[in-house]
Amino acid sequence: MSDYQAFVKSIKKKTGIDLNLYKEVQMKRRLTSLRDKKGFKDFSSYFNALASDQELLSEFLDKMTINVSEFYRNSARWQVLEKKILPDLLKKQSHLKVWSAACSTGDEPYTIAMMLSEHIDLSKVSILATDIDDKILERAQKGIYTERALKEVPKSLKDKYFKYENSLYTIDDRFKKAITFKKHNLLSDPYPSGFDLIVCRNVLIYFTEEAKTEIYHKFSRSLNNNGVFFVGSTEQIFSPESYNFRVLDTFFYQKND
Repeated sequence: MSDYQAFVKSIKKKTGIDLNLYKEVQMKRRLTSLRDKKGFKDFSSYFNALASDQELLSEFLDKMTINVSEFYRNSARWQVLEKKILPDLLKKQSHLKVWSAACSTGDEPYTIAMMLSEHIDLSKVSILATDIDDKILERAQKGIYTERALKEVPKSLKDKYFKYENSLYTIDDRFKKAITFKKHNLLSDPYPSGFDLIVCRNVLIYFTEEAKTEIYHKFSRSLNNNGVFFVGSTEQIFSPESYNFRVLDTFFYQKND
């Protein structure tokens, strides 16, 4: 067994995270860079340090996950969600249950909450936001962002929904109250169900094809009939019918009745 594979096995035993389900070339490169930066010459000595140093382990988990996020990322797709998808969903029900999976620093679920607040009272909305990283979820719950994260947010919404102070933007408390943040591992934890909309963007590209197939099946089971699955702009599903999906729009899939 190689040094890296032994590390993968040890990490799974310690954290429950199976690195084999991520694309090996990308993950190995990312973790080798982190290991070298921390001054370890091999994965064996790096794991021994992780096992005894909680701060080092937290940093490893943070770097292992892909925390690149911003409000209204790929804004043209969000416009489709707001102008086409949400109005159709809201025609069919007065309450909406949404899951922002792999939500990172919270930009995505807050974007959804802001968008929905323009169409429906937030008391009629349930938004679950999940991620594998505890530290990232803590940041998300605070709802504090830099100018860069808000570059795609229309000025009217920025002025309306954020408080600006000391070069940072804090989101309105009503959006924090509308979202439940929770730790969840897409690869191993049970999936919640009964959702009208699931958003999972720019994460699945890092997983193997086998892992993606399993995740798509689980997301499909988590959706209500006619519920919508919104993926990232590099994550087109090539055989949606095998997951009981049909193409609703580019990067939007609807679960069949």
